[in-house]
Amino acid sequence: MQLVLIGVGQAGGKIVDALLQRESADKTPFIREAVAINTAEQDLRGLDHVPEANRHLVGQSRVGGHGVGGDNELAAEIAQDERSELVRAIDVPATNVDAFLVVAGLGGGTGSGMSPVLVNELQRIHTEPIYGLGILPSEDEGGLYSLNAARSLRTLRREADNVVLIDNDAWRSSGESLGDAYESINREIARRLAVLFSAGELSQSDTVGESVLDASEIINTLRGGGVSALGYGSGKIDTDDSSGRLSGLLGSSTPSVDETTAVNLTMSTIRKAVRSQLSVPCDVASTGRALVLVSGPPAWLSRKGIERGRQWVEETTQCLEVRGGDYPLPESDHVAAVVLLSDVKESERLDQLEAVAADAQGEQETHENDGEVSGESLSDDKLDGLF
Repeated sequence: MQLVLIGVGQAGGKIVDALLQRESADKTPFIREAVAINTAEQDLRGLDHVPEANRHLVGQSRVGGHGVGGDNELAAEIAQDERSELVRAIDVPATNVDAFLVVAGLGGGTGSGMSPVLVNELQRIHTEPIYGLGILPSEDEGGLYSLNAARSLRTLRREADNVVLIDNDAWRSSGESLGDAYESINREIARRLAVLFSAGELSQSDTVGESVLDASEIINTLRGGGVSALGYGSGKIDTDDSSGRLSGLLGSSTPSVDETTAVNLTMSTIRKAVRSQLSVPCDVASTGRALVLVSGPPAWLSRKGIERGRQWVEETTQCLEVRGGDYPLPESDHVAAVVLLSDVKESERLDQLEAVAADAQGEQETHENDGEVSGESLSDDKLDGLF
């Protein structure tokens, strides 16, 4: 799948940076263009892999390159005022582009305020799907971050074709500092997304899978809007077993792998992807559509295992639309599975944020009745319903 990545704010830029690094390491190109947008000059300087020409500082006349200090209303105003500049910043040829992915931390100011405006503008210009990747803040980050995330997510869900969510609290280890947690979470996000979006793209080995999942399968899984969760599982291949990868190293061009072993490893990684650490906690039985992608050395990609795993996901999620396929990685020493759960309806975490957003909207309506300034509609190039 060929993507244009747009990182908005500090977290968005860092994740796009991590994805570029991962793409380079995996040698499987799926990023057509990568752009970083921020109101803080220092955050843009901290990026390592986004080309300098693609780092864009906005809002200088309002904040002088120092960021918005968590004020997502100010960030939204800047995005509205500088719509034309934002469009020019991401003015990339849409040739061979399958989708746009706007990446933002929803707790901070710049990402949560600008990303819904940017998605709205991209929807106006492009026919390709416009997805959001939203990072939910940890509760330790304070009430302002939760409020920002609640308000931003409500609008982002309305504007984007789908929003994949990452919950910082779900991935943070006990006792781990926020700084260390951010780095490890960014790496894990990049790992999962790289496997998913590499589907259908040829690596340098040009090895084609038996059951290829291409961009259209991902797009069909994400269609219809809503929010999505990602699961990931991996299993190490026993290279001491001469029936596995080692036999290929000893001279066999088509290493023999025991079918039962391959099926069991495939099934265990798929189960782990769903049962262990989802990107956002949710009730998997409320899933609207799902996709299962298994990667690893070609000899270990059991078609029977993938089909059984797909059926297991269908039974577990209770949805009838589950796609499945493989992505061969000849040099890999493990089998990995990514499970995309799309249009998830039930999640305590999302219910919590929705309650925060509803409370904020109630306070806003009270202020409006008192004659205070209200929000304006995105359909009129403004921001009704966001704040």
